[in-house]
Amino acid sequence: MAFKKINAALISVFNKNGIDNIVKLLHENEVKIYSTGGTQAHIEALGIPVHRVEDLTSYPSILDGRVKTLHPKVFGGILARREENHLSQLRKYEIPEIDLVMVDLYPFEETVKNTTDENTIIEKIDIGGIALIRAAAKNYNDVAIVPSQNEYDYFEEILKEQKANTTLEQRKHLALKAFATSSHYDTAIYAHFNKEGNETAFKVSMPHSKALRYGENPHQQANFHGDLDALFEKISGKELSFNNLVDVDAAVNLMSEFQNEGPSFGILKHTNVCGLATRDTVIDAWTDALAGDPVSAFGGILISNTEIDLQTAEQIDKLFYEVLIAPSFSEEAQSLLTKKSKRVLLKIKEFYTHKKSYKSILNGLVVQDTDLSIQQNTDLEKVTEAEASATQISDLLYANRIVKHLKSNTIVLVKNNQLLGMGCGQTSRVDACNQAIAKAKNFGFDVNGSVMASDAFFPFPDCVEIAHGVGIKAVIQPGGSIKDKLSIAYCNEHKIPMYFTGTRHFKH
Repeated sequence: MAFKKINAALISVFNKNGIDNIVKLLHENEVKIYSTGGTQAHIEALGIPVHRVEDLTSYPSILDGRVKTLHPKVFGGILARREENHLSQLRKYEIPEIDLVMVDLYPFEETVKNTTDENTIIEKIDIGGIALIRAAAKNYNDVAIVPSQNEYDYFEEILKEQKANTTLEQRKHLALKAFATSSHYDTAIYAHFNKEGNETAFKVSMPHSKALRYGENPHQQANFHGDLDALFEKISGKELSFNNLVDVDAAVNLMSEFQNEGPSFGILKHTNVCGLATRDTVIDAWTDALAGDPVSAFGGILISNTEIDLQTAEQIDKLFYEVLIAPSFSEEAQSLLTKKSKRVLLKIKEFYTHKKSYKSILNGLVVQDTDLSIQQNTDLEKVTEAEASATQISDLLYANRIVKHLKSNTIVLVKNNQLLGMGCGQTSRVDACNQAIAKAKNFGFDVNGSVMASDAFFPFPDCVEIAHGVGIKAVIQPGGSIKDKLSIAYCNEHKIPMYFTGTRHFKH
């Protein structure tokens, strides 16, 4: 294994936490250090000799610090191949070889999150740092690059074990990290300038990656790219699988609709809602959500918008489930629920929903706006002579939010803010309607007095005829069929209120 000694280093970092030991180790191994601005002052404060880049280039930092390292005496020393043709040019122009570049870029993404001031954001677009990263990574054959704070620990271990020597394999590994850093940084800048999503180019970068045990099935490999720690505190349980993650995503999207309601509890299976209720207490919400389909709830994903107390935990603990998500757990509830070590408990920090949705298809992918539309009373168009009561309107809107989270074709039955039955993923809306009624009756519900929601229009009056036959009292649907009048006429004849939303919630 061939080692290459680091004789000279250029250090210019925004985040200085974690560099002290690295700088001390470099000094102990007689590495000449060049630096600029705040990094230079930090190193000097450690009592370690440091050479100013301005003395090397004979130019000061200018334009409010926009230009510091952009100079041939810096980039020549980084980009030069260690062969006679290049080395002779370095000697001719008195350019030192630079064997290590250590950079941590301006925090562009954090700045975008914390301010809307465009001037502040623009000044956090790093130019010199990106150029240094790319130059050093390009010349990894001779130069080591530490491109971000994420690599400080790795590089410190190299210094401890190898005394300021690196291998080609290590330098190539760091170059890979460098290009990952620079491409992610540029993608974040592009996303800021392309807020409206009008450009045709698709760019996305997920810096965090984790290998999963397997994908949708054991013979499929899978990785998760994202930062779960930003959304959840994992309290206990096994590692989340591919299918767990898909279901958790569906659960969070569902509960984001109800996060500001009273205590609400949702149960999902294979991304579909099979139980949902909103009540005055979390125990009642859980009880009524479970009643919606206690069979499908087995092995499901559970989610609450309210803290789980001991009483609720004792009931939940009787059921086998995969994942339980809540904003918090009482100390007694958490103690009970963590006794079964394989079941996953997640404390959700934010009911986050992506504004864009992505799906790989054919030899590319489609990007669309996420369906974040929520209909209110003012969005409803009464198209029948009969008018729904205030309670029925509340149930209609509740049901309409649920259809967004079920595979199409779907029909949802609701009474008193409780999901009674649903039919989903059917090729016929009539089948979905019959399935919803059958499921509700199978679990002991009286659908008489309930309301019905559909994710898309009724091209024929058959579904409202079926609904009327079992006592369903009001209907909500998007409308838009050339045969809308047939359903409206049937509802008028039988005094059933029907409302159009004008918004379809189809989900493939």
